Amino acid sequence: MAELVQYYGTGRRKSSVARIFLRPGTGVMKVNGKGFEEYFVTDVQRIIARQSLILTETANSFDVIANCSGGGITAQAGAVRMGIARALQEFNPELRAKMKAEGFMTRDARQKERKKYGQKGARKRFQFSKR
Repeated sequence: MAELVQYYGTGRRKSSVARIFLRPGTGVMKVNGKGFEEYFVTDVQRIIARQSLILTETANSFDVIANCSGGGITAQAGAVRMGIARALQEFNPELRAKMKAEGFMTRDARQKERKKYGQKGARKRFQFSKR
């Protein structure tokens, strides 16, 4: 039996984690068992998720299977972008320089700031009244 050829990459963004499997194919993308257009509803989310493939001009040469969990849909799109970039690096290490220049290999460490006690939110204060 022929061995399955696939490349793996993990992407993270905020509290989202995406496990990406790239397999040689025709460019079909599935996210959590659903179609790509069905899962990522807005055009911005679709563009973000596909950026790594478009930059490296490999959009029609790989099938992408993504398992996403945690966070929101937009953060998951960012996680998918990073996971695809890492999987493409496993496929061809020469693509790393191009993707690193665009910032796809760097984990975006920004997180939601915690709410502080005595305040309405992370930065917002309760209304101040002099009298």
